[in-house]
Amino acid sequence: MGYRRFNDRSGGAWDVKDVSRSEWEFVPASGAGKAVRVTAPGYESDAFELSTEELQRMLERAIGEQERRGKRKSPFAD
Repeated sequence: MGYRRFNDRSGGAWDVKDVSRSEWEFVPASGAGKAVRVTAPGYESDAFELSTEELQRMLERAIGEQERRGKRKSPFAD
């Protein structure tokens, strides 16, 4: 698969890359920021076949999960 460029709702551009059959990576096209890994949809193996709305939902869900994981309290903190 070639890399698909996708523009999100906030105007940021992302390159969608297939890491494996089960995982894709959203990489900021500007080079600034962190890449986001998502589980590839089971019903489609090519990002070019997905709509912009589907890619947006995948990206938002993955970013939301990363934020939830990053906000856990340390069991060692007072």
